[in-house]
Amino acid sequence: MPSSSAAPATQRLRLWWRRLGRRGATAGAAAFVAALLAAAFFLALSPDASAPATSAPSYGHRLATLVDLTLVDGAKDKGAVCLDGTPPGYHWLPGFGEGSDKWLLHLEGGSWCRNLTVCGQRKKTNLGSSDYMERRVEFVGILSDDELQNPDFYNWNKVKVRYCDGASFSGNVEDEFQDGTSFYFRGQRIWEAVMRELLSKGLSRAKEAFLMGCSAGGLSTYIHCDDFRALVPKASTVKCLADGGFFLDVKDISGRRYMRSFYNDVARLQDVRKKLIHCSSDMEPGQCFFPREVAKGISTPVFILNPAYDVWQVEHVLSPEGSDPERLWENCRLDITKCDAEQLETLQGFRRELLDAISDFKKKKDWGMFIDSCYIHCQSMNPLTWHSPSAPRINNKTIAEAVGDWFFNRREVKEIDCEYPCNPTCHNTVLSRRVQGSMTAFSAVSFW
Repeated sequence: MPSSSAAPATQRLRLWWRRLGRRGATAGAAAFVAALLAAAFFLALSPDASAPATSAPSYGHRLATLVDLTLVDGAKDKGAVCLDGTPPGYHWLPGFGEGSDKWLLHLEGGSWCRNLTVCGQRKKTNLGSSDYMERRVEFVGILSDDELQNPDFYNWNKVKVRYCDGASFSGNVEDEFQDGTSFYFRGQRIWEAVMRELLSKGLSRAKEAFLMGCSAGGLSTYIHCDDFRALVPKASTVKCLADGGFFLDVKDISGRRYMRSFYNDVARLQDVRKKLIHCSSDMEPGQCFFPREVAKGISTPVFILNPAYDVWQVEHVLSPEGSDPERLWENCRLDITKCDAEQLETLQGFRRELLDAISDFKKKKDWGMFIDSCYIHCQSMNPLTWHSPSAPRINNKTIAEAVGDWFFNRREVKEIDCEYPCNPTCHNTVLSRRVQGSMTAFSAVSFW
């Protein structure tokens, strides 16, 4: 991704100035001038300061809109609470113009917690408590209100629903005490409480509605897609999009089904099986949690947005902790360009597993898909990958263009990219060692 040493600092100053907002023009102006001078001095001393500047990609005409957090009213009374008992929250950016009666809801991702130890850790983060959630977040990518960045949905009502239950909004355990410690596994109630409040704010009158989510929020989208359709019967069009949420039930490099074991623990801990009505009695509960099984029962049109080489799945599904004791995969996990020929063939096999898993859904005329050959995870909430001059493309279409074409029935969209490394437009993730190996740490910093 093109960048320059000065650009990030300048952008941070501009964002700081915007957030300063209402604190007073006089004091703010003085502080801003001082900060600007300090930044100029720092950049002058920077070893990169003399290097030719490279302009950042132009993907909009202004800074991202900051949207305040709203805590759900009366959620505690209904038992619809985060892991620690605090009320859930969401960020709502009202629509305008022709988009005032159209709604787009994004379900936040952030992995899952499989046991009380990890769930206890999440209680001290934004993934388990609204006490730790940012009070304002930037709306970018598919949530942007900038027409250049988000041409089809910029003026819609847009909502980001925060994730704090640890099981993709699907658990519903009545007992709040686990081994003598208070835990609230109430994702299903959170879903219901948030939807109830949004319906009262205008969602019930939506003419078009779009549910989407990233990663664990993508799995949530598969789980709740038909529920969402039932909530807005007056809407002429209701569709769903799952971004980076098609997790695979495959063997890892050591021959184990690590992810199935992981999902078994999540499903048992939060009793999600009763939500997954498609699940047959002869299946393990974790099997029922995979999108391939969940999606079989969905009647609402869904768009599958997934990289064929999902960086999160390569680390946590294909080569999870414990599967590589000699650390032969370490460099490959960090950077796909460091994979050797044998590892690349394993990754191609992973891609083939994905294409096989989605093959039945490809046959559905009203479903869509965009499977690029990039080494990345979520792409709809990133302004560079969603819609920009440097965005990944298949058949010369950005993700935003493909999704818009599908949602508005401009064409059938079943875009399947060629094998890596065929697509020069990809943005491929390069991980650092400090986040590698921890499912919770990686999800916390990388899920939108």
